Amino acid sequence: MKISVVGAGNVGATTAQYLLEEKLADELVVVDVVPGLAKGKCLDFLEASPLRHYPIKVAGTEDFSEIRNSNIIVITAGIARKPGMSRLDLLKTNEKIMKDVSIHIKTHAPTAVVLVVSNPLDVMCYVALKTTGFQKNRVFGMAGVLDTSRFRYFVAEKLRVNPVDIQAMVLGGHGDEMVPIISTATISGIPLTHFLNKTQIQEIVERTQKAGAEIVSYLKTGSAFYSPAASVVEMVRCLVTDVQKILPLACYLEGEYGACDLYCGVPARLGRGGVLEIIEMKLNPEEKEAFGKSITAVKASLQELK
Repeated sequence: MKISVVGAGNVGATTAQYLLEEKLADELVVVDVVPGLAKGKCLDFLEASPLRHYPIKVAGTEDFSEIRNSNIIVITAGIARKPGMSRLDLLKTNEKIMKDVSIHIKTHAPTAVVLVVSNPLDVMCYVALKTTGFQKNRVFGMAGVLDTSRFRYFVAEKLRVNPVDIQAMVLGGHGDEMVPIISTATISGIPLTHFLNKTQIQEIVERTQKAGAEIVSYLKTGSAFYSPAASVVEMVRCLVTDVQKILPLACYLEGEYGACDLYCGVPARLGRGGVLEIIEMKLNPEEKEAFGKSITAVKASLQELK
């Protein structure tokens, strides 16, 4: 099992660390265009291997040919929005980065499964799919797993319960329009509405929608990376072990949920080979309306690029 991580920034490096710790790869490659960045971080990993017990082949490089024959490729490359930069500037810059990375993947790892993490997530998944020309089930994005984990934690914090006992799902685009599905949220099988009233739930929903910005407000010069990396590894575990969990993934839609020719977060069965099945769950009228608004926001971002 060969896994390559493109981008050795905080998310990429932490993803690589978690993959090593969990021994999910026989061979791990980290690629970054910044000279020495990936090589230095991978050397640091290797020097910890006698203590952390991961006898895995690890390489850090600027050479994309090193991803050859990868089974799974995780793309974290891209820039964050800087002061004075418009949303369209960010879209265009990250579109170029994603196209360049996707061309390298198509050239060197044409049979790989591609997991996109770069933002804006739904649009970058679309760019990766169209540039690689891969089947839609082999290109998908990480967003819903992270958003759902955040929602579950906020509920657990409010109620002082174990977050593992909370079953929930956050769907839609990865942004302020994401949609926590309250109608199916439970704690050990008991509906969430048994524990929290509508106002309390709405407060948690809004905090979930702005969770990334909350972390940025504390860090000042960076964004979240521990929870995104953990979310990536949860998905990679499904790909490696073929455990076939149902997770909220950014999938390419062709009519599901009334959407066509775009990526959006939906429940899907994930296993070896990628997205095995998109599951169309029944949403109540309020959730359906919110999901429609989320799709409209994704369409608007795609239109900006086009």
